Amino acid sequence: MKKQLEGTAASTPLTFRELEVIRLIEREFSNKQIAGQLGISERTVETHRKNILRKTRTNNVIGLIKYIYEHKLV
Repeated sequence: MKKQLEGTAASTPLTFRELEVIRLIEREFSNKQIAGQLGISERTVETHRKNILRKTRTNNVIGLIKYIYEHKLV
């Protein structure tokens, strides 16, 4: 079973991998760079980003960055 960490206001908990992706997004990594760093495909990174936006109820990276600072995820 995958380990999950709860986001403070997220309706669905963020997984450990999603939190890793968030930390790299915050550092301005591209999908390709995130994929290389985590050893996953770019398509998987895109899926993680889509799921993160859905779970945090944000619409774009700026909204996500605001969310992660408000909820102290980084």
